[in-house]
Amino acid sequence: MEIVYLQERGRISPDLRTQLDAELLTGTSGLVIFDLTVEVVNALAMIPPASVPDMPDRIIAATALHLNLPLITRDSRMPLTGLNLIW
Repeated sequence: MEIVYLQERGRISPDLRTQLDAELLTGTSGLVIFDLTVEVVNALAMIPPASVPDMPDRIIAATALHLNLPLITRDSRMPLTGLNLIW
C-alpha cells in the first residue's frame, strides 16, 4: 500500500513496485506481506494521529507495533509512536 501511495505521488520510481513484486514472488527476499487484521486496526488506535497523520504510515506503524517489530524509517515524527526505530 505504501509503495503505491509513494508511486502515485511521484516520490519513488514507477519501476520500484514492479521490482518489489518480483522480489516478493521469489520468496527469497526476506520480506513478508502481513494482512490488515483486527489486531493491526486495534494497534492503529494506539498510534496518535497527531504524531503520524498519514494513514498509510499509521498502518505501517500499527503493524510493527502489533508484531512487536522495529520500524525502519527516517520519518522524524515516528519517535512519538514509542516504537523501536531503525535508521
